Amino acid sequence: MMASDFIIDVSEADFEYQVLAYSQQVPVIVDFWAEWCVPCRTLSPMLENLAQEAGGTFRLAKVNVDHNPNLAMRFNVSSIPSVKAFRDGKVVSEFVGLKPEPYLKEFIRSIAPSAMDLTLEKGLSLMAMSQWKSAEQAFREVLEDDPGRTPALLGLSKSLLAQGQVVETQRILHAFPPSREFSSARTLQPLVDALIRSQDGQNVNDDPLEAAFNRALRLFTRGNIEAALDGFLDILREDKRYHNGEVRLIILSLFEIMGEENPLTRQYRQELASVLF
Repeated sequence: MMASDFIIDVSEADFEYQVLAYSQQVPVIVDFWAEWCVPCRTLSPMLENLAQEAGGTFRLAKVNVDHNPNLAMRFNVSSIPSVKAFRDGKVVSEFVGLKPEPYLKEFIRSIAPSAMDLTLEKGLSLMAMSQWKSAEQAFREVLEDDPGRTPALLGLSKSLLAQGQVVETQRILHAFPPSREFSSARTLQPLVDALIRSQDGQNVNDDPLEAAFNRALRLFTRGNIEAALDGFLDILREDKRYHNGEVRLIILSLFEIMGEENPLTRQYRQELASVLF
């Protein structure tokens, strides 16, 4: 076992103090293992490395089930490796078996948020309040620490796009990694494409609907998302298939930027449905 203030061996004699009592202050992750357990030989070092990296945001307590059978029985450990997270003296999360590192990181984040986790939450809250510049700064701070953090990449994309910074948004979207956020990132692409065409002057002609389309894009770049939505909906009232359905996709991009919890998103989703159906 790695020597560390954050990693300890625990027995039946000190479990109450080292795990249950300690978890009143800091989350404790308990690794139930045994020397004969082959998957344990892979999982335990991974947990130890993550505990070292976390720097004290949680404690890793290791229980050898052969030496502490009563603890295994008490916490219903019937298969190992078995990992249980304790907070305030209670099991709050658990899993059984060997898991990949991304799973372990997410498991740890769920019970012991790091400073960067809190910064990410700050960015999401700022974005929900349409404080795009401050949100951008928070997401950049997270990505400086972890460049592959996809929730922060998505948040940065939205906050940049809301400020009209299309080129950097396009770069992020083109390189966006496969993840749970990938679909949301793709939802932003129609708006990005339309803004790039507008900046290049590709949308200019004498069509009144095209003029309305460009006006709605300008309203968005000026920060007036509600007026932009009104403009795009007016276009759909005239032609539901205008630009081969692109207008509807742009509206969905705007919904993605505003967020599902925004009352305007719910309101305009209903209006979009009434126009289309």
